[in-house]
Amino acid sequence: MDELDMKSMVAYLLTQTTEPLVASKQPFKVQLKAGKRYSWCACGHSKKQPFCDGTHKMLATKILPLRFVPDQDCTVWLCGCKHSGRAPYCDGTHKQDFIQKAELPTAPQS
Repeated sequence: MDELDMKSMVAYLLTQTTEPLVASKQPFKVQLKAGKRYSWCACGHSKKQPFCDGTHKMLATKILPLRFVPDQDCTVWLCGCKHSGRAPYCDGTHKQDFIQKAELPTAPQS
């Protein structure tokens, strides 16, 4: 890797955030299947909320998805604001002002 490429890579990595994007101001009601492995999006950039689509690999490399396997079939509320203290489950943090005032991501223009 030449010096210019190295500088570009360092600049890119420095722009990576460690704070998640608020994907939704409400939780997602989801039916989970026992024994199935799920990857909950922790960065907020996924287009398949509340689950990971791999977008963090380019936009938030310092934030990894939370992987989990439920013991039983269940319906749960998964966090959409990405700030829950009980991730991947909602703990009501989305009701706080800093979440309610946050800008939501916009869909890319075609």
